[in-house]
Amino acid sequence: MRMEQLYNLIGPDMKAVDAVIHQRLHSDVTLVRQVAEYIVHSGGKRLRPALVLLSAGALGYRGTHHHELAAVIEFIHTATLLHDDVVDASDLRRGRETANAIFGNSASVLVGDFLYSRAFQMMVAVNDMRIMQVLSNATNVIAEGEVLQLMNCHDADVDEADYLQVIRYKTAKLFEAAAQLGAIIGGARSAIEQAMAVYGGHLGTAFQLIDDVLDYSGAELETGKHLGDDLAEGKPTLPLIFVLRNGNSDQVASVRRAIENGGRDDLPEVLAAIRATGALEYSRQQAAAEAELAARSLELLPASQYKDSLLELCLFAVARSH
Repeated sequence: MRMEQLYNLIGPDMKAVDAVIHQRLHSDVTLVRQVAEYIVHSGGKRLRPALVLLSAGALGYRGTHHHELAAVIEFIHTATLLHDDVVDASDLRRGRETANAIFGNSASVLVGDFLYSRAFQMMVAVNDMRIMQVLSNATNVIAEGEVLQLMNCHDADVDEADYLQVIRYKTAKLFEAAAQLGAIIGGARSAIEQAMAVYGGHLGTAFQLIDDVLDYSGAELETGKHLGDDLAEGKPTLPLIFVLRNGNSDQVASVRRAIENGGRDDLPEVLAAIRATGALEYSRQQAAAEAELAARSLELLPASQYKDSLLELCLFAVARSH
């Protein structure tokens, strides 16, 4: 299943979201506009905005506020990418040079701040306290996740529970908010709103687990990033944590050294250890379990094409190669 097929149902809505994004990116400050447009139009999957649209559609919403909220979600996500790439000193994302590699770290950080503040201007305009509550809480939790990940870097003693906490804060929280927003503007009762939040959280967790698998198994042309980027940054992701827990003494020693030192010098040994221990298979199984929990969360939804697409996203999150 390709993203284009998943988005067939919401094609006109996605075009409307793109129009909102283009309009709201405007700034009289040229550099702000250049950096923001570069990163927003750099080929992302637009998965989080799609969640807003699909969730709203599944609850029967037929207005236009979901276009604005989907753009808000994309701006928050884009701001985190700009800041992430500076923190990680990344030079490649989605197969293109990162904004910080082209425009510099200072411009990337400040334009990320612009996108955050523009997102808050837009959410206030919707004039719904519940929506502002969900989005402001999500933004705060994401920031906490960023700091948690920073604290975990180069720490080979991080366990699976610590790792999952970072994912749930840093990545899954915005998925959760996106799905929940669609339910709120769709007028869903409390039980369904919470079910949609649970769906988004599990889907986002599955998505990030597969991202971490692809860091050690993906083709660079497909993933748009260098193999072993996480290792170079000293990030103890699940494949590495699995080797530390299940590998032999040599495998454990090479992975521990790689996490603590960073860089790619130990990448061949680490890849061999990951393959020998079945770490990628285990990580995929955990992703599949999260996707299954996401799918189960949709049981309260009435049957519809939107619900079918939300279920398809669970399969895509796990089966994808990029």
